[in-house]
Amino acid sequence: MSVSRVVNVRSMINDRPMSAFQIRTFLLCFLVLFLDGYDTVVLGYIAPALKAHFGASAAQLAPVFGAGFFGLAVGSFLFGPLADRFGRKTVLFVTVILFGLVSLMSAWATSLETLLVLRFITGLGLGGAMPNAYTLAVEYSPDRMRSTLVAPLGCGISAGGVFGGLIAPFMIKTFGWHSMLIVGGILPLVLAIVLRLWLPESVRFLVTKGRQNEARKVMHRIAPASIVADAEFTLDEAPVRGFPVSGLLARGLRTGSLLLWLTAFMALLVVYFLGNWLTILVQDTGVSFDRASMMTALYLTGNGLGALFLGFLMDRINPQYVVAGAFLCAAASLASFSYLIHVPAVALVALFVTGVGTGGAMTGTSILSAGYYSTAMRATGVAWTLGMGRVGSIVGSMIGGAMLAAHWAPNLMFAAVSAPVAIAAVSVFCLAIVRHKIRLSTDASDTHEIPGNGETISNT
Repeated sequence: MSVSRVVNVRSMINDRPMSAFQIRTFLLCFLVLFLDGYDTVVLGYIAPALKAHFGASAAQLAPVFGAGFFGLAVGSFLFGPLADRFGRKTVLFVTVILFGLVSLMSAWATSLETLLVLRFITGLGLGGAMPNAYTLAVEYSPDRMRSTLVAPLGCGISAGGVFGGLIAPFMIKTFGWHSMLIVGGILPLVLAIVLRLWLPESVRFLVTKGRQNEARKVMHRIAPASIVADAEFTLDEAPVRGFPVSGLLARGLRTGSLLLWLTAFMALLVVYFLGNWLTILVQDTGVSFDRASMMTALYLTGNGLGALFLGFLMDRINPQYVVAGAFLCAAASLASFSYLIHVPAVALVALFVTGVGTGGAMTGTSILSAGYYSTAMRATGVAWTLGMGRVGSIVGSMIGGAMLAAHWAPNLMFAAVSAPVAIAAVSVFCLAIVRHKIRLSTDASDTHEIPGNGETISNT
């Protein structure tokens, strides 16, 4: 490949095959999300031991869980804008240390009140790490493979949760409940050292901040034969002024931002509703506990495999249509589930489809948000989309308990929870319309980049 003094970073990444340097970056982002997933769910595995240790009831333990969820939401809102100001690597390093250190401290909590505070702070770190890992991965992805490459990161969260479930029986029985939190503290602290040494800063971020020397070193790792000593790096994106959060609601981005927020809110509302209450609801229809647990496991499997499947499709078909279609299929499956539950094979397929169209489609929504914003506000855009989703997760966890307390029949609960998924489908369809209008206006002005946007027209 010929060398050039002026290098468009995005074009260079798009035109080349993936380098070992980029693959390593993806693996490090996966490890961040793996440990994020572990520390997010670890309290669930040690909850019975906590009840016995502190002599607490389930009602007394509930606020400790709620504090963690609330911290996740606040962390998303807080650390996204900070990453757009100080860098993705910097914020990832800080947030991984934060949730690792506080998880370690939680192992020696002497009361539920202390544990509640520590879980909130842990949630801050977890909520800040996840969107920035997604953002950094997106910014090292070629546009043609973005969804295919980034979707597996969502599986890292599930894999971390599964890892916790696999080691929990041995660790708790052998070393006590404290050991699960110690593992959740030591591993992130070790990873933080690795991130400090080997994780690169986003080259797109470096260019937007005018840090040309650092950008040159990174690009030399990606394409050593194509970078001359005095190369100047550029991005085909309009500069963003002002605070990143206000930019999300600027003219031209406002409608899309609101649609992404609505989509994430509705998606995670249903994901956490089903994650917390699905086994109980299935049992209430007369199904045995063993079969209900198997159904829940299949739903969660659909979450992970669905992210991979949808990511593959999103790089080949209009990504908005892929995500909206997945939500629509999940809404139909949920609405009809109570009528299918006594036909085992059909019920299992319906639950798998529901998993693909809720958890899998939520990963797709995160990818859509990363592609919707330019580099200068991408971390904020992804973080605020996930933050709105976290608010939905809190609501979803609460309304399930409220419905059960009000003695709603399972068929009514399944039908009711299909409505938010249908709203998410409509929201993403509307996003497709918005982006189509942007494409038409961009074509009319004879430009090649959507103003204030990080994706090429061909991906809209």
